[in-house]
Amino acid sequence: MRFSARHRARIALSVFATALMAAALAGCGSGISLDEPIEGPVWRLVQLGNEPVPPGGEAQIQFDRSSGRVSGTGGCNRVSGSFTRSGITLRIGQLASTRMACADPVRGANEAQFISALQTTATYRLAGPGRLALLDASGRTVATLNSASR
Repeated sequence: MRFSARHRARIALSVFATALMAAALAGCGSGISLDEPIEGPVWRLVQLGNEPVPPGGEAQIQFDRSSGRVSGTGGCNRVSGSFTRSGITLRIGQLASTRMACADPVRGANEAQFISALQTTATYRLAGPGRLALLDASGRTVATLNSASR
């Protein structure tokens, strides 16, 4: 079957337009894959709700895909529990915690708020490279963390 030069040009233009649209649509999102694993890196707390955490805070967590466990520290006490993740849904099970006294009352209050934020997490959003936002069921950011490499 022979096509005229005009018909071949139309086909080439259609293919080019389709490729161009696919490239444009691929660039429309945040550029961050929702499938990018949150498991592996150590995530350090940098913000609770809308308030930055004072420098020197030790609060951090790490998700372990193979065991389905989350562990870390609230700033004074070690915490651990289970988690499940599917797409952007993130559920953190009941957390166990050591019972060390927190000498700094501000650090103790931040720890309590951080553990509460972890327990109310319903979804997450990768807010940039090495930046993880935990959101509650209403979509409100309850905590923001940076990967330890940042």
